[in-house]
Amino acid sequence: MEISKNALTVLERRYFKKNDKGEPVEDWAKLIGRVAKDISNGDDEKEKKFYSLLDSGDFLPNSPTLMNAGNDLQQLSACFVLPIEDSMDSIFTTVKNAALIHKSGGGTGFSFSRLREANARVRSTNGVSSGPISFLKVFNAATDAVKQGGTRRGANMAILNVDHPQILEFITCKEDPSQLTNFNISVGITEEFMQAFYQDSEYELISPHTKKVINKLAAREVFSLIVEMAHKNGEPGIIFLDRLNQYNPTPQVGKIESTNPCGEQPLLPNEACNLGSINLATMIKDGEIDWQKLEKVVGASVLFLDNVIDRSKFPLPEIDKMVKSNRKIGLGVMGWADMLFQLDIAYNSQEAIELAAKVMEFIDFHSKKYSMRLAQEKGSFPNFEKSIYATGELQREGELDWEKLIAEIKKTGIRNATTTTIAPTGTISMIANTSSGIEPQFSLVFVKHVMDDDDLLYVNPLFEDRLRAEGIYSEELMKKVSDSGSLQEVEQIPAKIKKTFVTSHDISPEWHIRMQAAFQKYVDNAVSKTINFPRQATKEDIRMSYELAYESGCKGVTVYRDGSRDNQVLNVGKERKKEEKQEARVNPRQRPEITSGITQKIETGCGHLYVTVNSDKRGACEVFTQMGKVGGCASAQLEAVGRLISLCLRSNVSIDSISRQLRGIRCPSPMWHKGEMITSCADGIARSLDNFLQIEKDALSDIEKLNGNKDKVKKKRPSSGKLSGICPDCGSPIEHSEGCLKCLNCGWSKC
Repeated sequence: MEISKNALTVLERRYFKKNDKGEPVEDWAKLIGRVAKDISNGDDEKEKKFYSLLDSGDFLPNSPTLMNAGNDLQQLSACFVLPIEDSMDSIFTTVKNAALIHKSGGGTGFSFSRLREANARVRSTNGVSSGPISFLKVFNAATDAVKQGGTRRGANMAILNVDHPQILEFITCKEDPSQLTNFNISVGITEEFMQAFYQDSEYELISPHTKKVINKLAAREVFSLIVEMAHKNGEPGIIFLDRLNQYNPTPQVGKIESTNPCGEQPLLPNEACNLGSINLATMIKDGEIDWQKLEKVVGASVLFLDNVIDRSKFPLPEIDKMVKSNRKIGLGVMGWADMLFQLDIAYNSQEAIELAAKVMEFIDFHSKKYSMRLAQEKGSFPNFEKSIYATGELQREGELDWEKLIAEIKKTGIRNATTTTIAPTGTISMIANTSSGIEPQFSLVFVKHVMDDDDLLYVNPLFEDRLRAEGIYSEELMKKVSDSGSLQEVEQIPAKIKKTFVTSHDISPEWHIRMQAAFQKYVDNAVSKTINFPRQATKEDIRMSYELAYESGCKGVTVYRDGSRDNQVLNVGKERKKEEKQEARVNPRQRPEITSGITQKIETGCGHLYVTVNSDKRGACEVFTQMGKVGGCASAQLEAVGRLISLCLRSNVSIDSISRQLRGIRCPSPMWHKGEMITSCADGIARSLDNFLQIEKDALSDIEKLNGNKDKVKKKRPSSGKLSGICPDCGSPIEHSEGCLKCLNCGWSKC
């Protein structure tokens, strides 16, 4: 596979093995060689097959498999769901277990619905419960303390059933975007609630502890509040819980209560799933879909993902047991938008919807056929007799002979309880140089900011090829496309090209949902997708979309209205640029005559770095740096960094945001300091800022203890929870798709 410059950046930052100095010691061939050798587990024929599969770019597994296969960690699954029972022991055991999963590079989903409501009686202490929202904050704080895979914070999903007594508080718990920054939240919607919604009636709130009805709410008012919050900042999402369990492959084993962070993988408590995606953009031959090649890739991918289960070292024995009892895999797709470009089919067309169902039915059918063949060779998953396959209850209808396949599976067994999932493909689609998942392209042309204030135009290769074929490609035209944000406003682009090369905001929410529903029809698990709305979209638009998602068979839905969050995603177009120019500029507050602070000593590869953080009455306001006896350029650069940080602090920029920009910057001389690798002086300053926050937090806690917790000490300082509109790793634009934030340049992902 030809590796693009963007892909190489992603691979060097996140995937290639590195030496003690942080330098890559792998290239693409060595990476896929490591993965193929490990997953094949000593089988030379399979090793060659897997190497060819990965090198072709036709299929890539989820990131943990690419990163960890053949390495010490050997944790290969991306998504986990953990149980939370209504006891302190269970709650904090789950906090610990989540930390272990985050450390290994996985994301976690939780249902907080079993926790009794706030102020409910607790007999063991003769006190009252704190409630699920309180404990949600505990989980969020714990996630802050653990870096995922040693590099980033973990991602979580929190679900609360719509009939929980604290559902209103849950719906609004992320109204302040600085709160619960490590969580996506979704409301678990029941069939009873939806019927009450359509009938304009009340539904019951039930205490999880006593099982008694303690209140009733008007379903439409609750639904309106969900819509209002989603319109405001994109959360909460909604998950149709009863629908998840309607398609639960092992209902006798347990009930599905939650999903992974991006919502596409419903799982039983203590269950995990490993995912992978087929690149549909490489399945085109002579202007048509190569069905024979697609079937071959499906078969190889199922074998690969099934082998991953046996090769993975799971962080908990309970997870190991549950995973190997059900052997769920999630084969999905990427490159769907690019496939449509090649076939000259508009994303927002009935032809595309029908093709989506046809393609996914083919993948789902053949994934189960190959899983059945694996069962004949290796045996069915242990819980097969407790599954819908053993009773012939698998629900599928379509163009292919499902009746015959279901009957054969009932007779001979199947290797995997699920075979299909549409997962986010943020970084692996960048490696494959194709579009993400089943999302439309966000932009066909955008500006990449590089060093020395240069701007480079990035043009979608398929779009560029089409324009060159028409003889109208020019850099001047591409700049017009970039400025407008859409082809539809550029007169020089022919109508036939405008019709095919639509982008996310050219497509109405209805078409987004219809596309999601078309894929969902032939997906065992669920579909990760963002329903994009223009900035001027109304609450009624979102409400109607939620209804359409329910009525069209989706298992959940995530919406995003352009410009609705402070951490605004990639912006394109002149109108937005005009708005940005008109925004008020921040004037930093004046430095007081006297400040107080702390000085920390950090060992770096350049020498002893001393970092002083001073505070005024509003919090941290300035940073001074000093590097031993060093002078010249190094001293000047450190002074410049300190001045810019000080300017940011006095402009109300959060310490956490500043730290994220500096953290991980590398120089040729990294150094170990107190068990952590300090990769540069900038990274050392970031660690000092993190330490300052912790020292400040500890000091406030100590004062509270001295006061007997009677008078809470309040100290105003900038919130540390907000993300900026640029990548915290490389400073490039970030976009919102597949239910998550991701960087178009370096592959950073919030999930």
